[in-house]
Amino acid sequence: MAMLILGLLVFLGVHSTRVFADGWRTRQITRLGPIGWKAIYSLLSLVGFVLLVWGFGQARQHPVVVWVPPMALRHLNALFTLLAFVLLAAAYVPGNAIKARLGHPMVAAVKLWAFGHLLAAGMLHDVVLFGAFLAWAVVDFMVSRRRDRAAGMSYPKGPASRTVVTVVAGVAAWAIFAFWLHVRLVGVSPFV
Repeated sequence: MAMLILGLLVFLGVHSTRVFADGWRTRQITRLGPIGWKAIYSLLSLVGFVLLVWGFGQARQHPVVVWVPPMALRHLNALFTLLAFVLLAAAYVPGNAIKARLGHPMVAAVKLWAFGHLLAAGMLHDVVLFGAFLAWAVVDFMVSRRRDRAAGMSYPKGPASRTVVTVVAGVAAWAIFAFWLHVRLVGVSPFV
């Protein structure tokens, strides 16, 4: 569990610099240059991710049951995850109505993904992993939206076809992940 927590601290810590230390982040970008900052940011993110995946794998070998969720919550998680994939696609398709409305659909996707998995999985390592991501995403979304409002930032909405592409891409990516990749990468079938 210690490795999982260390990985979460590194990974989410790096992803929280703009939330908790925006001035310091700006000074580092100025000092290191954008490429230098991105290189360090990416390296630390990768280290954190490897640690949390490794730690999660270790923690799964010594499961501690916190609760046993009913099967209905696993089905609800599938819906939340489907919506999360659509939100994730919205972060990358320019000019879609979802991004125009939310501003930060990727962070909203993390919130839905983490919340759904928190409901559907009752082991301690699940609670630690998904609870940490949920807490981070809630704070990051609030801070990002507040920063956008203060800067008068808005996200343009393009033609409806871009939103259709967003939804189709999100649903397709979800289907591939849910029906094929999840069991191969995570070792758990979402629908069993």
